[in-house]
Amino acid sequence: MKVLVQRSNNASCTVDSKLVSKIDSGLVLFVGFTNNDDENIIDYMVNKVINLRIFEDENNVMNKSILDYGGEILSISQFTLYADTKKGNRPSYINALSGDKAIELYELFSKKLNEHVKTYSGVFGADMNINLENVGPTTIILEKENE
Repeated sequence: MKVLVQRSNNASCTVDSKLVSKIDSGLVLFVGFTNNDDENIIDYMVNKVINLRIFEDENNVMNKSILDYGGEILSISQFTLYADTKKGNRPSYINALSGDKAIELYELFSKKLNEHVKTYSGVFGADMNINLENVGPTTIILEKENE
């Protein structure tokens, strides 16, 4: 499982020019799953995201988590995180988990995040437009292989 985390002042997701979800301040997560991922990896990654200390404290040091900061999360499914570009110029997505399995994990991930921090989602499998204002810029890649 990979999660690309971006700190954001505001972000939104639109599909077919219609607003699906938006946040004012917090984290934007781009979430991808690979072939060996299952439910066992979700709790680990939720814990990692909500406790990741990338928000500034009173001394301008990145020392606060989203729990301390009080923002929201916009979670976007993105199978292209598992693009393989080793051969040629056209990425292969063979390492991305199939849609039917990935949607279950994505929905579970977003549901469990929402138990801790207000979380909004995109539309799985849709052609989404994501607008965000990255703060910092702060972009972190979290990755864990299922054991």
